[in-house]
Amino acid sequence: MDYIINQIRLCGTMETAPVFSHENHGRRFYSFFLSVERLSGTEDRLRVLADWELLNEADAAWGERILVTGQIRSFNQLSETGRHLIISVYAETLELTDEAPDNQAILTGIFCREPVYRRTPLGREICDVMLAVNRPYHRTDYLPCIFWGRTAREMARLTVGARITMTGRLQSRDYVKTLADGQTEQRTAYEISAVTAELTRD
Repeated sequence: MDYIINQIRLCGTMETAPVFSHENHGRRFYSFFLSVERLSGTEDRLRVLADWELLNEADAAWGERILVTGQIRSFNQLSETGRHLIISVYAETLELTDEAPDNQAILTGIFCREPVYRRTPLGREICDVMLAVNRPYHRTDYLPCIFWGRTAREMARLTVGARITMTGRLQSRDYVKTLADGQTEQRTAYEISAVTAELTRD
């Protein structure tokens, strides 16, 4: 059975005005950044792609609070410093709201790399996984996921080809990348931080 589960619900503030991204099959897509506050007060700054008609119907503008539902998508972007995996949210619905911040994702996918288990300097257990999530028309999104504690240990025991269903939140994280010439570059990483995960049988 071919599972296709890729859903996300975000509620946050439109941090930037929409700018033209690309055109596909006659549809014009615009991108903007949505700021979603965590319980800790930290904010995730997430890239959203939306059809112009969707934005126009919602009449959403910079600084307004919006609710977005859709899918998490990935694509490889080439630059002078190499390939970069770009993670964004493809909006299927978009509307103005006064709801509290929200960030919920559910994915079913397959391990496409061996999981990487590690510990933080304070001893917290982490497992990094690259999840291949099917999309219609034989497309696939490759999404970095991070698991914690006991779930990290469970995921570390799995191998390439394992299929899981997970829930979590899409988060952003700033870091400094050291380039081959010794220069440094400020970058932002995106990953799905897991809340629950379970092995899914075919």
